[in-house]
Amino acid sequence: MSVYLDWAATAPPDPEILEGAVRVALDAYGNPSSVHESGKNASKILAEARERSAKALGVRADTVFFTSGGTESDHFPMLSLLQRPNRGTIAISEIEHPAIIEQAKMLECAGWKTVRIPANREGFVTPDAVASSIREDTAFVAVMAVNNETGAIQPFADIGRRIIEVSAGRKKPHFHVDAVQAAGKIALKLSAEGIDSAAISGHKIGAPRGIGLLYLAHRVEPFVRGGGQEGGMRPGTENLAGAWALSMCLEKSAQALETSNASDVMAFCVKTLTSIPGVSVIPQSRNPVDGRFSPYVAQFTNGRLPGEVLVRALSDRGVYISTGSACSSKKKTRHVLEAMKVRAEDQKNAFRISIGNATTVADIEALAEALSACLGQY
Repeated sequence: MSVYLDWAATAPPDPEILEGAVRVALDAYGNPSSVHESGKNASKILAEARERSAKALGVRADTVFFTSGGTESDHFPMLSLLQRPNRGTIAISEIEHPAIIEQAKMLECAGWKTVRIPANREGFVTPDAVASSIREDTAFVAVMAVNNETGAIQPFADIGRRIIEVSAGRKKPHFHVDAVQAAGKIALKLSAEGIDSAAISGHKIGAPRGIGLLYLAHRVEPFVRGGGQEGGMRPGTENLAGAWALSMCLEKSAQALETSNASDVMAFCVKTLTSIPGVSVIPQSRNPVDGRFSPYVAQFTNGRLPGEVLVRALSDRGVYISTGSACSSKKKTRHVLEAMKVRAEDQKNAFRISIGNATTVADIEALAEALSACLGQY
């Protein structure tokens, strides 16, 4: 029997919703852009998926655009900058996902300059830090909602308001929020003042891979053009089955927030693992019931084994965890922990536990037993 504790990398697909998506793919195979009856039926299902997603997120349906995933949703507003006649600066936090960081490097090749917004030692980006990073020519700001390495919930609503304040009298920078680790896991108000766009990924909440969502409070100039789908914002025949599944997962996860016991399971996890000699949580100020952090993600370190070795050792025992973001698992540096000024040794030995609503206390007990055994061998 295996124990899966890498939900932040990808969640197990929801069986009922996946089966429903297959039925949608088989029954509503018409192109939503076609004017015949089959196309009209597909278009209706797509519109319903958009409405359902918007309702779950508390936004208008005309602000919801389906994409191929979180990465594309992150890239979309960034690439729109290439349509601007004049280059300037973009400000991104030091703890962003590689989808933002690496795309910023590409924008630099096109003449844009990047300002890094610092995080504090606990892994938080403050509104004041954002304000201090904004320049006269800053056109874009990115701060994620929940950090995928530590689970730190960023004050993105406060940041949005602060950006408005410091931009008084001139054009406000576009404020983008990577909400991939937040959607369906914390109360998420994308309609908060100052937030211009947000990215969501389907496979993080039980939908199939290859479907995502972009929230746009107002239209931007799309860099990629084509057949005019998604209101002219995102070309390409829509992934109808994926959009349907994502909308159902958003609805289901939003409802589950009211009854989720993730906070209790994560509190047990933090308390249990830190009782193992040599294991500590990052940041060390995080307590078992710390509301500043998502109850679905926690970062730990140990005094004996490198994180990659520990991941493999636990895998051999049927317990699946990670060192951090699956998108940067082959990289030697840990940019989030580096930004937090975590010691090099603790960075090397760090590992991430991420859970879902199906995770039980018994799963954490199995993890603790396997972890103790692995560390006890060295």
